[in-house]
Amino acid sequence: MSGGAHPAMHNPRQSPARERPGAIRRWLGLWTLLSLVGCNTLPNTANTAPAKGLLDLLDQPAERALSDGIRAYDDALYVRSEAALRRALAIGLASSRDRANAYKLLGFITCTSERINECEAAMLAARAADPAFALSRSETGHPVWGPVYRRVLP
Repeated sequence: MSGGAHPAMHNPRQSPARERPGAIRRWLGLWTLLSLVGCNTLPNTANTAPAKGLLDLLDQPAERALSDGIRAYDDALYVRSEAALRRALAIGLASSRDRANAYKLLGFITCTSERINECEAAMLAARAADPAFALSRSETGHPVWGPVYRRVLP
């Protein structure tokens, strides 16, 4: 190798996203999976069942389907993502936050495929699943689903 540069050294002119194109999606996927664990991180001090870990949750069919749907969405496999998200909702996600997230992604998919009525219904279903549901600032500003969201959930 010329110049003595080591291949693992970071080029300051190159962003991490350009260095590894899938790194951000993998990080978001991991973050989403970890969010499935929710508030079950406190020690079990009561006489209740032990807290479920990530692997326990992924053994559940609905949560596994949600994970598959999120991963497919991140990989731009929208037909596969939509099928997995609908399967997760049909099986029955335990967490209202997970149901809202599944509906949100379905909203994004249906909006971008110009199925506006389905997009509106998905946004309303997300709010019904979790009254605290709201898009982030950047999501709200999206030119396709942002206007739909602002119209149906003012």
